Order: sequence, then structure tokens, then C-alpha cells
Amino acid sequence: MSYTIALGTVGGGLWVGYNGGEKWRQIQGPMDPESNVRALASNPQNPAHLLASVDGDGIYQSHDAGSHWERTAKLTDRPIWSLAFDPHDPTRIYAGTRPGLFVSDDSGASFTEMNTTMSDRCPIGVPRTTNVVVDPNDSATVYASVEIDGLHRSRDRGATWESLGALGPSEFYNDVHGFTLRNNGTATELLVTSPFGLGRSNDDGATWDWHEFKPFEGSKFEFAYSRCIRAPWGNDIVIVCVGDYIPGRTGAIEVSRDGGETFQRAQLPETPKATMYWLATHQDLPGVIAATSV
Repeated sequence: MSYTIALGTVGGGLWVGYNGGEKWRQIQGPMDPESNVRALASNPQNPAHLLASVDGDGIYQSHDAGSHWERTAKLTDRPIWSLAFDPHDPTRIYAGTRPGLFVSDDSGASFTEMNTTMSDRCPIGVPRTTNVVVDPNDSATVYASVEIDGLHRSRDRGATWESLGALGPSEFYNDVHGFTLRNNGTATELLVTSPFGLGRSNDDGATWDWHEFKPFEGSKFEFAYSRCIRAPWGNDIVIVCVGDYIPGRTGAIEVSRDGGETFQRAQLPETPKATMYWLATHQDLPGVIAATSV
């Protein structure tokens, strides 16, 4: 199957893989090939339209599936940790920073910083906006997950925000690495990952149930460290990246086929030598998953 993969690195710039990743090319310009590319996004209505964030240099875009790039805006000197198109209106783009959130209504030509409920300090220093998710059924509802500051929500396209408060018994449950939404058949379910595992809420974030993943052999922790989460196809499949820590010495991918009630570790071609960190899927490629380690 022929498709293109865009891969951002820390210190190695941006790479594009062709024919499903069989051949790779590093993007040499206009961005620095030694830059930090922390976030990527694909236009849900035009898969060839890509966004990439570059530390200290703003946001770049491509209209030909990654072959050519141009800078759109340098909105801040802060690292941009997350990017998201509004699936209802792709001219609206959200960019999550360290900390904070910006929005564009002109396809990235200009950005405005939003007033949010995010804290500017956390136990590890400065919080990071790890994910921005627009509700696919309601463009007015936007979520932002923060490491370490929990989950924040807007009901009016980002004009005002609310914090969903404590997600668990300690502040480190609010160390949200991954976030996604899933339709469980009766309601929209909120799914988050933290160092403690997977949290699920079926009551709009009022209460949370937590699932810890089994620890790795030889690990000093009683549970697996959790990162990215995806529930990509509108069914009961939930996929979570885990590892022994960051960067870690080993990792795995946990897969649920019953909406997150139970999980099994996926069989991978080889044992990862670090925590599995990120997952990518695309609506036009059902069944295809790309995964990276730290």
C-alpha cells in the first residue's frame, strides 16, 4: 500500500517516508535539518496539507504531502507541542505551547494567543500542552491536555475555558500525556493517559476510572508508564503506547478490543529498546497504524 509518513524528531529535523516508510528523505530546507519538530498535523479534508512545528521558528506547512514546505507564522519562541485542525473548518488551527494555546482562523497565516485556565508552573517546571482535540460532533467543544495540569475544555471554540480538575488521587494523575475521544454507543467517552495508565470518563469528566498496565520485568515501578493513546476507527479498539519509563529501556503497545475494559500487549516485530511514545492513524487508511519509540 502506498502512503506517506511524516516524522518529526528532536535534533534531527523532519523526515518524510514514502511507500509506507520503505524510503525516507530528510527535509533540508527551508527548516533547519537539526531542528526540533515536536508536532505534526494533517488536514482532515485534504490529507496532502500538513503542518509541522519547529522550536523557535514557528509553524511550517506543506500542500504536497511533505515534499515541499513553507513557513506560515512564527507565533512564539516557546516550543509548540501540539497542533490540530478543526475538522469542521480546517482554516481554523490550534497550536499548543509550553504553556498556553494559540489559534488561527486564516489557515495559519496569523495566530492569536488564547486566554485559558492553564497554569504557568507545575512540579516539573513549565507545563506543556500535549494534545488539542476538537470534538468531531461539535466544533464548539475543544479539549487541551496538559503535562502537568490535567484537562481543559472550552464550549465556545476557545473563547472561554474550564479546568476539569483532579483526574485522580494525586497531582501526577494530571500529568496527561495522551488524550482522545471515543463514542461508546451512548455518549462521548473521554480517554486520558498519565504515568499511572489509562483514565476513562463517561460523565463529561466529572469522575474517572483508571486502568494500570502490567509492569515490565525488572522495572522498579509497579505499573507501566503510559504515553500516547488512540481510539481511531469509531469502534471498540483502543491503543496505548507504554514503556518502563522515559526514555526507558523497553516498551510495548497495549491494545483493547472492548473499549478499554481489558488490554493485551501487541506482538511487535522486535522488542523496543525504549518506551513506545507516539501513534498515528489516518481516516483514509483504516487499519494502518504508525508507531514510534522515544
